[in-house]
Amino acid sequence: MELTELFGLNVFNDKVMKQRLPKETYRALKETIEKDMPLKPDVANVVANVMKNWAIEKGATHYTHWFQPLTGITAEKHDSFISPTDDGGIVTKFSGEQLIHGEPDASSFPSGGLRSTFEARGYTAWDCTSPAFLKTDESGNATLTIPTAFYSYYGEALDKKTPLLRSMKAVSKQALRVLRALGNTTSTRVTSTVGPEQEYFLVDKKFYLERLDLMLAGRTIFGAPAPKGQELEDQYFGTIKDRVSHYMHDLNIELWKMGITSKTQHNEVAPAQYEMAPVFSTTNIGTDQNQLVMETMQKVAFRHELVCLLHEKPYAGINGSGKHNNWSLLTDDGINLLDPGHTPSDNVQFLLFLSALLRAVDLHADILRATCATAGNDHRLGANEAPPAIISIFMGEELTDILKKISNGEKISTKDTQFVAVGVDTLPIIPKDNTDRNRTSPFAFTGDKFEFRMVGSAQSTAGPNVALNTIAAEALDEIATRLEKAKDKDNEAAAIIKEIYSKHNRVIFNGNNYSEEWVREAQKRGLPNVRNAVDALKAFITDKSLKLFEKYEIFSHKELHSRYDIYVDIYSKQINIEALTAIDMVKKQYLPVCLEYATFLADSIGSFSAVSVSAPVQEDLLKKLNTHVASSYKNLAKLESALAKTQTIESIVEKAEAYRDKVITAMGALRKDIDALEMIVPRDMWPVPSYTDLLFKL
Repeated sequence: MELTELFGLNVFNDKVMKQRLPKETYRALKETIEKDMPLKPDVANVVANVMKNWAIEKGATHYTHWFQPLTGITAEKHDSFISPTDDGGIVTKFSGEQLIHGEPDASSFPSGGLRSTFEARGYTAWDCTSPAFLKTDESGNATLTIPTAFYSYYGEALDKKTPLLRSMKAVSKQALRVLRALGNTTSTRVTSTVGPEQEYFLVDKKFYLERLDLMLAGRTIFGAPAPKGQELEDQYFGTIKDRVSHYMHDLNIELWKMGITSKTQHNEVAPAQYEMAPVFSTTNIGTDQNQLVMETMQKVAFRHELVCLLHEKPYAGINGSGKHNNWSLLTDDGINLLDPGHTPSDNVQFLLFLSALLRAVDLHADILRATCATAGNDHRLGANEAPPAIISIFMGEELTDILKKISNGEKISTKDTQFVAVGVDTLPIIPKDNTDRNRTSPFAFTGDKFEFRMVGSAQSTAGPNVALNTIAAEALDEIATRLEKAKDKDNEAAAIIKEIYSKHNRVIFNGNNYSEEWVREAQKRGLPNVRNAVDALKAFITDKSLKLFEKYEIFSHKELHSRYDIYVDIYSKQINIEALTAIDMVKKQYLPVCLEYATFLADSIGSFSAVSVSAPVQEDLLKKLNTHVASSYKNLAKLESALAKTQTIESIVEKAEAYRDKVITAMGALRKDIDALEMIVPRDMWPVPSYTDLLFKL
């Protein structure tokens, strides 16, 4: 099949709807999607029947309302299209009511106190702004999959989609006010867009199944470094191995069928690490599709006897994985509001929206940091491979200079387009961008968008984009209010740009965010540096945060507190699983093997002594082995004690703090001994695959 025919093959997209729906039904549905109009029941019935017929033609027997509860992954319950008839046969039915409304048993999903366990009712509601699609398994079985919101009996959001849709509405409203004040009368909607790049590792399935820590925790809790890591930089953008290329090919096919624009693929920095990047879309569709990307990556990997690892730091000592969240604002008539154009100094609209982001990030850096706060991401942030825990903005020299000169009242000379020449006649001279690319910055302007690099590879992009949309809405609200009141819009716009830069330029940093000098400089500037998830999550329930999200109707106080409780609790549960896994592996795998090797060495020493020959090598090895075995046994006891005490703590915050301070510390001490023992015990005796196996045997 041609690629153009393959793409979107399993999506009930606009092209399919236009072909199959009656004209009036199609027009009414588009009005609902584009103008936020209520969907009429008769329209829903027609759409449902056409959607059912389309799905059945493609082999579907079931449908599911697909939603994103606060577990970080997606959920689905399958119902068949069949309905019994009086004569003992069946017919296929799918009504408008079944399309737009569902009722899963919600009792076991985390709610953070929004509802009791005995209150099981939860509802799913069709999100018609994200197209329905078919999910297929390896055998070709298809399920009609309907993106939905998920909420409680009393209407509180129990998912990640509902707040995202609310935040998109808020930023659109405020951005339109700014555009109207600047004289734009044609744009009717502003949509936040995102293109989330996805990093991941691949590992051979047979090695994965021999590592309890990878299976249960998603990362290696133990593991001595391989002789070679990433120090030669030979993996990055290197030739893709045939086995991996075959996997990527099949992955792309599956993604393209679901309308996901998988565009770029390459080797990442660390061994066995890779990246996929899509073309941008709305934050709603982009978030839905990124969830599908992660799920499909893992599903297709299994078909290739591989396992896809999405943990932020599956291996110590080499780079972890992130998810670069490329965010921008786009009008319904195609204007990118963060596009500087050829002369950004003359582009007042661009400078106002740029200033809005400058204000938003400086005022709410703590909220942005909180959206990326997870146990997995704690291993990655600030590890000279990802942005530090300090939030700053990279704007590049030209844009920073423009804002600075406006603030100082200096004249700005418009520069002609500059070009880059590299001194080779056969190579083209190319236009120079307004900014370079700063991969060390957590929030970098990259030409016509901001790249938020803090997001963890296993995270949903919903939370970070809810925050970005909301803080941008607040800043644009203030700008719009001032412009609407001003008699001279040009002077007021200049005053706004000047004032915002003067108040918030402390958050601009164009240098090396990995350097210790920046840490010290950031402290002088008063920028927060929250190094762990437990402390970072507290930003969700500050008075400032509660007022912000309630003002723009994104979260009620109750909804925001519930999320805080859930995320703190998830942190504790993840560390608890890691600790239990570590104890299990040490007791059942590492210590028995080490004692077996100690016995072997002792027997060898005895054999040598029996013939009056010294055994200095065996004696030295046995001494070192016993030292680390004894130390590991003590540290194992300390970990068990710390874990037992922590598990009894009732306060979710105090419990999380104990996991952070006591349990993780004890796990780190135990790892030092086990990793040292791995360097002593022969490879053929060591009970689990080594880092060399995991990283280089693909």
